[in-house]
Amino acid sequence: MGSTTPATRGGAGRRQDTRRRGAVVAALMLAMALAALDSTVVSTAVPQIVGDLGGFSVFSWLFSGYLLAVTVTLPVYGKLSDTFGRKPVLVVGAALFLLGSLLCAAAWNMGALIAFRIVQGLGGGALQGTVQTLAADLYPLAERPKIQSKLSTVWAVSAVAGPGLGGVLAAYADWRWIFLVNLPIGAAALWLIVRHLHEPEREGARPARVDWAGALAVFACGGVLLTALVQGGVAWPWLSAPSLALSGTGLLLVAVVVWVERRAAAPIIPGWVWRRRTIAAVNLALGALGLLMVAPSVFLPTYAQSVLGLGPVAAGFVLSVWTLSWPVSAALSQHVYRRIGFRDTALLGIGLAALILFAFPFLPYPGSWWQPTLLMLLLGGALGLFQLPLIVGVQSTVGWSERGTTTASVLFCRQTGQTLGASLFGAVANGVLAARLGGAGDLDSVTRALDDGTAPEATRRAIAGAVHAVYLGAAVAAALAFVVLLVVAPRRFPVLQD
Repeated sequence: MGSTTPATRGGAGRRQDTRRRGAVVAALMLAMALAALDSTVVSTAVPQIVGDLGGFSVFSWLFSGYLLAVTVTLPVYGKLSDTFGRKPVLVVGAALFLLGSLLCAAAWNMGALIAFRIVQGLGGGALQGTVQTLAADLYPLAERPKIQSKLSTVWAVSAVAGPGLGGVLAAYADWRWIFLVNLPIGAAALWLIVRHLHEPEREGARPARVDWAGALAVFACGGVLLTALVQGGVAWPWLSAPSLALSGTGLLLVAVVVWVERRAAAPIIPGWVWRRRTIAAVNLALGALGLLMVAPSVFLPTYAQSVLGLGPVAAGFVLSVWTLSWPVSAALSQHVYRRIGFRDTALLGIGLAALILFAFPFLPYPGSWWQPTLLMLLLGGALGLFQLPLIVGVQSTVGWSERGTTTASVLFCRQTGQTLGASLFGAVANGVLAARLGGAGDLDSVTRALDDGTAPEATRRAIAGAVHAVYLGAAVAAALAFVVLLVVAPRRFPVLQD
């Protein structure tokens, strides 16, 4: 038997740790791909789903129900990951997502499919929040841009490949395969997590009791308020009885959440999330990011098809280019924030984004495809400089026992911003269209008329005006994020030593 020196054993241990971490990173990328692919894959198969199951009047809940479940569970999963560790939360979340996928594939009508999409969302909230938290756990501050850029690349590839994959599965197989394809991917991620993710014991990091009352209150409050935002102006008018009832109930539940959380020993949403300047500033700034992202992601495809006259594939390309420049810029942002700091790098990114968004309404009418494409390429680069330094920076200001809660809070604010932006900018676009067209029509009905070839040139100009107004609103959101970071965030984040 040959002897093994301590140096040899140490080198072998380091290599084993490196392989184990690589396997965990692969699992995180697979888990993130499940969440990232979801909406883009499903959206292209909607005609086939509706044709098979019916329920055209409520199909939007395929997306709204999933989004609501993801958003309202983020704070709960964040606190649970700080309490019990990341591994059990991620395993349960992945299992829930896969169960929801299997049930969706077996759905017999639209109501069942919507219910099973909510089950998927309950798992998706754990995937999004816990993956981002583990990314910070696995790497020291100097190396975190590596894993974050990999996760950004997953989102970028998913945004580009998702619609094509969904279309191919719906056209040449069956729409149920868009859910069944999740099973092998998720199973591989689960196996890697169970086998290779080993978290060290941390004394004092686990409170004896979980604030289940707070979790239920947060879930109910978020669900009611987000439903009011998602359905207001769509399923019913803003000032109708359902909208007012939901809004009033939501505000009452806000008071209940505050009352419950103040009395909890370990609250789901602790007060320090908003009392610490750095975390509060990042929460607000990423909320504004979620809001402004609605302008290109929701309204640019309509602009490209209705105003520029592009087909669906070309319109998708105009939008997708920002997913190419975003991860590249995010990966390079470390060279900037190491010189000027997290806050100033984010200020540079969001300042550039505000200027780019403000430039969109000045594009010539009808213009050429390359003009909005160039702006989207630049916008992705600017937002990469903005988002990643804030996430890496805020995660670096807290220890392990607070990192899950902190990460979940910023992701929750970004998701809530997107929900608010969809409602707000939808109202803005419809208001501009009504003013331009003599008080008749909304964006959906007008674009359908254009598809039928029955709308005059004035309608195209009205759509251009509506989208321009939305982009101006997005520029204002970017400017607000700039002001929040400048006024609220400290110039140097109080980073903890690894």
